[in-house]
Amino acid sequence: MKSARLIIGSLLLLGLTACDSSGFSDLQAYMNEVRARPKGDIEPVPTFPPYEAFTYSAAGLRSPFQPPIKIELRQKQKGSAEIKPDESRPKQFLEGFNIEQFEMVGLLANDSGQFALISGAGGVHRVKIGEYLGRNYGRIVAISDDRIEVVEIVPDGEGGWLERPRTLTLKEST
Repeated sequence: MKSARLIIGSLLLLGLTACDSSGFSDLQAYMNEVRARPKGDIEPVPTFPPYEAFTYSAAGLRSPFQPPIKIELRQKQKGSAEIKPDESRPKQFLEGFNIEQFEMVGLLANDSGQFALISGAGGVHRVKIGEYLGRNYGRIVAISDDRIEVVEIVPDGEGGWLERPRTLTLKEST
């Protein structure tokens, strides 16, 4: 056993001494050529302009993506004692949503009457004159080919109620 190890070890040692370094002459020549090349200049670090702090001062202004609101300086309308919402009638489904999210998308007419199609509240809904929509007791009073006329009953801020007309216009498809 020991003799086999001794023989294998001596053969390995002989194999290593037999290696000639002449096989690396091309590598040595290349390394000498690279070392002989002229040294290049390192580019200087680029200079950047100093940071200037910016304070956004238009945060309290109207968003440029919203249409401007026309404020008319008129006398504030007073509510009437005769106008008030009917609290005893059952609420309809479309009264649970803001009227601003509804758009008229079409018109249907058949033997039973004329209906408008409005999108919003998660789908397209069929409405007719006399039905309600929106959170301000909006009642549909007229339906034409290109609009729906709605009258809302809103509080005047002093304990009374006002009627406010609204119009939902037909959304043109592009």
